[in-house]
Amino acid sequence: MKVIFLSPGYPPEMNEYVRGLAEVGATVIGAGDSPNVPPQTRKYLSDYIYVPKLFDEDDMVQRVCAWAQKNGVDRVEALWEPLTLPAAKIRQQLGIPGMSPQAVLGFRDKSIMKDRVAAAGLRVPHAFRCKTNKEIEEAVEKIGYPVIIKPIAGAGSADTYRVNEPAQLASTLKKIKHVQEVSTEEFIDGREFTYDTVCVDGVPKYENVAEYLPRPLIARSNEWISPVIITVRDLRQAHIQQGINLGKGVLKALNMGTGFTHMEWYLTPKGEIVFGEIGCRPGGAHLVDQMNYTSDIDLFREWARAVCWNDVRITNPRKHNVAIIFKRAMGKGKINRIAGLRSYLAKYGQAVVVENLLRPGQWRRDWKQTLVSDGFLIVRHPDWNVAKQLAEKAAVEIQMFAV
Repeated sequence: MKVIFLSPGYPPEMNEYVRGLAEVGATVIGAGDSPNVPPQTRKYLSDYIYVPKLFDEDDMVQRVCAWAQKNGVDRVEALWEPLTLPAAKIRQQLGIPGMSPQAVLGFRDKSIMKDRVAAAGLRVPHAFRCKTNKEIEEAVEKIGYPVIIKPIAGAGSADTYRVNEPAQLASTLKKIKHVQEVSTEEFIDGREFTYDTVCVDGVPKYENVAEYLPRPLIARSNEWISPVIITVRDLRQAHIQQGINLGKGVLKALNMGTGFTHMEWYLTPKGEIVFGEIGCRPGGAHLVDQMNYTSDIDLFREWARAVCWNDVRITNPRKHNVAIIFKRAMGKGKINRIAGLRSYLAKYGQAVVVENLLRPGQWRRDWKQTLVSDGFLIVRHPDWNVAKQLAEKAAVEIQMFAV
């Protein structure tokens, strides 16, 4: 099995998927725009296709196809969201298995996505595709406040805004001038969850649900918040099962093939389950690590087994609720002090599986550009309430400062 993997060295977690491919017996060829692949990734590659301009789609597709036509290839994979559609175009041009561009477009374009999901009879937010300020204003008038404005082809919560009234709309329009096309949609009030899968031919062979605390839009708007995501150990709960059933319907509506999916959905105060959005790639910000710690498994390898051999071998039960807590330093410049970490570890260290905070002397990161911010902790516990309390204590008791 010969697999071309697009951008094997970036984002950094792509190295784990390359490792997974190698460990299930694939011959892995990387394709990327860096002439120097990190050593920890290079050791898993049998060859490397240098693509000077990775986002010059025509040039990249032509270079990769030329290599593949000369050397042969069985699969082309990409897990970085901007490259999922180019990977599908390469597959189509080479005539090899994998999701088609038309199928991937349903996971990349939020307007097409919602149209296809709604056509399957599933509840989606009312939304309009907009390219101009006038179109956005007309959409807001039809929907009514509050609304959400987000990029059609975005990922995560970048350039996403909740707009509550006309003055806020005017300021938001200035902020999104660089975004070519947006979805203006109904704001759904309620709790926000994920539904994550590894699928084989559209059938989930692994499923996960996690909850955002608070919702990403709130966390992205308030620097003082330490965002938390918690995987749910018990998937048998009624509202969780409703979300899973919605997710399965979405996978069918979008003609999912084989690989990772990451979906977001809402539970309203009235108990309504509403679709948010979905990508045919894994969740970011170490969500796959959380899922691994939930059951003590290796989803990097099991994803690779799925795309190479149409097989997933996971027998471990869900043992833990796993929380990741992202920390943001107060102040600007370099980290100069971390308060509360030592005492937290002394009290709750047995539940901590990862502590990866920036250290004094390191520059703090731009919290608006990365959810990981200035580092994170991962804690786990079999009891949901205890896991949540541990996360809340880390969010409040550990503080980072920068000058």
